[in-house]
Amino acid sequence: MDEPTSTSAATAIDVAHVARLARLALSPDELARLQADLGRILGYVDELRALDTADVPAMSHPLPFSSPYRPDEAGAALPRETALAGAAANDGEAFIVPKVV
Repeated sequence: MDEPTSTSAATAIDVAHVARLARLALSPDELARLQADLGRILGYVDELRALDTADVPAMSHPLPFSSPYRPDEAGAALPRETALAGAAANDGEAFIVPKVV
């Protein structure tokens, strides 16, 4: 299947059909607006296709950054009394939670 190469390709896309597939009830005004929006989006895609990206390296993020995660290292355990202090209910040894069936 050939990829669309111009904004006129938007007319070939049946927005009403896509809306039916998505189970959306759209008014005729909404269909017309979405058809125009889709045409503009495809126009922007065409502009991007026209750019020479042969020398652009693949990247996962446009800005360099380090991992926000700290190393996973074992540490001291929280004292039981401290952990249970904020519990809605406890028996002194563990949290008490409502039974879920």
